[in-house]
Amino acid sequence: MPLRVLTVILIVFIVFLCLATAMFLTLAPGGWTVAKAVMMLSCLGAAPWVGFCAANGLIGFVLRLSRPVVLPSVGIDGALPLTAVALTVRNEDMALVLPSAGRLLERLDALGVGHAFTLFVLSDTNDPAAVSAEERAMASFRTNDRFPDRIHYRRRPDNSGFKAGNVMDFLERLADGFELMLILDADSDMTPAAVLRLVTAMRDNPSLGIIQHLTVGLPASSAFPRLFQFGMRAGMRTWATALSWWQGDASVYWGHNAVVRITPFREHCRLPLLPNGSHILSHDQVEAAMLRGAGWGIRLLAEEDGSYEANPPALPEFMRRELRWLAGNFEYRHLLRMPGLRPMGRWQLMQAILLFATPPFYLAFLLAAAWAAATDTTSPFPFGPALAATLIWAGALYAPKLTGYLEVLLSREKRMLYGGPVRILIGITQETVFTLLLDAINVVAKTIAMVRIALGLRAAWTPQNRSDRGISWTEAAHLLWPQTIIGLVVFACFVRSGWTAVAWAAPFAIGLVLAIPFCVITADPAVGTWLRERRLAAVPEELR
Repeated sequence: MPLRVLTVILIVFIVFLCLATAMFLTLAPGGWTVAKAVMMLSCLGAAPWVGFCAANGLIGFVLRLSRPVVLPSVGIDGALPLTAVALTVRNEDMALVLPSAGRLLERLDALGVGHAFTLFVLSDTNDPAAVSAEERAMASFRTNDRFPDRIHYRRRPDNSGFKAGNVMDFLERLADGFELMLILDADSDMTPAAVLRLVTAMRDNPSLGIIQHLTVGLPASSAFPRLFQFGMRAGMRTWATALSWWQGDASVYWGHNAVVRITPFREHCRLPLLPNGSHILSHDQVEAAMLRGAGWGIRLLAEEDGSYEANPPALPEFMRRELRWLAGNFEYRHLLRMPGLRPMGRWQLMQAILLFATPPFYLAFLLAAAWAAATDTTSPFPFGPALAATLIWAGALYAPKLTGYLEVLLSREKRMLYGGPVRILIGITQETVFTLLLDAINVVAKTIAMVRIALGLRAAWTPQNRSDRGISWTEAAHLLWPQTIIGLVVFACFVRSGWTAVAWAAPFAIGLVLAIPFCVITADPAVGTWLRERRLAAVPEELR
């Protein structure tokens, strides 16, 4: 493990050095100004995370080249430990939640192992109308199951501690007699093969405390999640493979679609309160770090077969989810010195923070570049170093996704899973444009959210809308006016420098100007239908 960690550090350092050198050579001609200094410092601030992306992308790509297209089936050899399937819900539409749980139980029954699994629907629902609908749905669901006694429903009168409190309450009061817990979110969907893969791994390795399955997006009809998960799937495949390789038994935990060993989790994962006395919003990485600190292994199964979740249906829901995660992850800064953690556990908390910490650097770089373009009339434009800096930055930042695409394109069997090379290349082109536009929008949104956190304003952990919907121009404008104004000002500055500067900035910043139409178009049902009918940006499950 130390050698593998050093490999990652070496790649990060090489990328950092190359990017810093190229940026210095780009900015130095003509002398240094305040704007150039801000650009250089912003580049240096973001470079470590950019290098980390490159390391995971490259390592994951190399490791995945020899992976089989289809995983071998899991043999059921011997008795399985009793497993509680813990499905957490809060103000959800149960018509969207329960079918996947029912399918899982039915398919486990068909394999002859259903007796080892018991379903617990753990509710934190607090809306009176939703409570009534939830209770009716559960009564019907239980009646229609072949073995209704294996289905249990428990609703807490309050949601203290959020999801972590919900789960711990279950472990304290209802989990006796179970060795393992399969933790599912309301939008989780897992196949029996994926579940048995996790359960048998825990059975065969008693030192493991958590094993986390790589989770990918379900087939989507709306354009936004369809394009988002097409790229996310490629990137997460290589990212997770690399993490599994160099983090070993101290890997990540994302809080769902994972199997937990109940006794040590109950003993070691009672979350501390934050310094202000409030509960932690984002629990998963803290729980994993605490469990690893107690000597239990945390393993990541970096396979994309059989573990799914639903992605947000449109940009507003996506932004709300991202900003909730940002707020939760930034709370980890209070826990970095928490006693009992191992170095890799502390790194997991830092990694979660860094995932959202770079947008202010990107925005500062963009604003400083626009300032320089509008005011610096003497510095020459060094085309070569600027091109090198751009390619290093973009190539390293998007390395996990780019190498994930390359992995598919290099294998005929994998290409056919995605509909062949033509559909893949069209999907890559569409998703690349989509991501560049989305990233520009996100940079501003996340920077504003970080300013709110700095001012002491806490994010609300609100229920998620999971249903496809259109977005009106009024709603989009109300949400995205800051991006639009910043974009117009930035490009007005670039125009003063000439069209070369505009062309250079456009791929990475035009999303600000186009934020409102982007939001409306990617939520338009007609656009989603057009993509779906042509099977563009489709995932393998849709094409089977």
